[in-house]
Amino acid sequence: MLLVYTQKITPRLRYTFKHLITRILGIPVDFTTKIETFIAHNEVKMSYAKQPLGDEFFIRSHDLLFEQGIGEVAFKVLEWEDIPCFFMAGEKSTIPYDIFAASFYLLSRYEEYLPYVKDEHGRYTAKESLAFKHDFLTLPVVDIWCQKFKKILEEKFEIFKDNEYEQRSFSYMPIINIPIAYAYKKRGMIRTFGGYLTDIFRLRFSRFLDRSAVLLSMREDPYDNFEEFIQLHKEYKTQAQYFFQIGDYSTHDHNISVYKNVFVRLIKNVSDYSKVGLLASYDSFSDIEKLKIEKKRLNSIINRPMKRARQHFNMLSLPKFYRNLIDLEFTEDYSMGYHDTLGFRAGTCSPFYFYDIGMEIQTPLKVHPFCMAYLGKIDTMLPNDEIMQMATEIQKVNGTFMPLFHNVVLSENNAAWKELYISLLKAYSNA
Repeated sequence: MLLVYTQKITPRLRYTFKHLITRILGIPVDFTTKIETFIAHNEVKMSYAKQPLGDEFFIRSHDLLFEQGIGEVAFKVLEWEDIPCFFMAGEKSTIPYDIFAASFYLLSRYEEYLPYVKDEHGRYTAKESLAFKHDFLTLPVVDIWCQKFKKILEEKFEIFKDNEYEQRSFSYMPIINIPIAYAYKKRGMIRTFGGYLTDIFRLRFSRFLDRSAVLLSMREDPYDNFEEFIQLHKEYKTQAQYFFQIGDYSTHDHNISVYKNVFVRLIKNVSDYSKVGLLASYDSFSDIEKLKIEKKRLNSIINRPMKRARQHFNMLSLPKFYRNLIDLEFTEDYSMGYHDTLGFRAGTCSPFYFYDIGMEIQTPLKVHPFCMAYLGKIDTMLPNDEIMQMATEIQKVNGTFMPLFHNVVLSENNAAWKELYISLLKAYSNA
C-alpha cells in the first residue's frame, strides 16, 4: 500500500489519487494528515504538499486539488521527457510536475465549465481544448504520466519489485451507433414517398434505383448488415457495444419507429450476442423526460435494466447531461470524445468516474472515453496512420482502444471505412 501524506484530504484529492494510483496502476492507496502516522509507516509512502517533511518521496502540490468550484487556471505546458505536461512542481519535487492536479484538470473536464465558443449544435469542440492547442490531443497523457510515475516509484522503493499488484491489460472495444437501422425499408409510406421525391429533385438516380430494388426485395437493405457484424465479432472474439436510437422522429433523429416488430426483433437479436445501450436522441439532450421515455422503451424491449447510454450527435454538455443520466440511474456513459477529431477528450484511454465539480463529489457514473469517430462521410482518405499510432500509444499503457462507428460502415458504398473496421479487428481483437 502507498500512504500519502497531505495537509488536507479533499474530495478532489481522494478522487484523483484513487483513480491514478489504484484504478490505473493497481496500487492500493491511503491518506493521512498526521505527520507521526506518516513517519511510522514502514512501507511505500510519499508526501503531497507545498514543502517536504524531510527527504521522502515528495511531490509539490498545485492548489487545484484543494480548491472548490471553478476559476481561471494559469498554464505553461512544457515537456516531461518528450511528453507534454503542466503544473510544474519545482526543484524539490521528486517528479517535475504535479501530475495529479494536471490529471484532475483533464478528467473532470474543468475547461468545459469555463466560457467557450460553441458550434452550431451547442457543442464543445476540440479546438477549444488545451490538448488541441498544445498538440497532445492524440496522446493518452494521463495514462502515460501514471506509467512514468510508477517507474520512478519502483526505482525509489524496492518493495514494488517484490509485490505483484493487479496489472490491467490492453483491450479493444468498438462502439457501434445505430442511428438508422435501415436505409430504405420499414420507413413508412410518407417517408418512402418523400425519399423518392428527394432523390428526383437532387438527381440522385442511383439512390432512386437502390431504394426501388430494396423495396421490391431484389436486394438487401445496405444498412441491414447486423448478421455480418455478429459473425465478424465472433470470428475475432471481440465484444462490441451497440447503441440504438429509439427516440421519436425529428429533424435530427431519423430511425424507424420503435413500435415496428422488425425493429424490436433486431434489438432483441443483437442484445443476445452483444452489449446494448441507448443512443439518446438529439432532443433528449435538453429534455430529461424524453430521455426517461427512451430508457423505458429500451428496458421493455430487452427485458432488463438499461445502464449504458451515449448522446446522439455527441451532444455532451457538462455537467447537465451526466446529471440527467445519474438521475435516471444510468451507470455508464460512452459520449466522451469528439465527433469530428481524433484524440482523447479527457486525456485518457481508461474508464473513469465522472467528478461533478459543481457538487464536488465523485459520482457513480463511469465514463468510457472513445478516441475516434466515424464521421458519417464516404471518404477514401482516412487518417489510418494517426489511428494506428494512437492504438500503439494505448497498447503501451495497457489501456482500452475504443473507436466509434455507425452500422453504415459496413455498407457496400463505404468500402474505405469497412476496410478500416476489419483491419482494426484483425490487429487488436482477442482472436
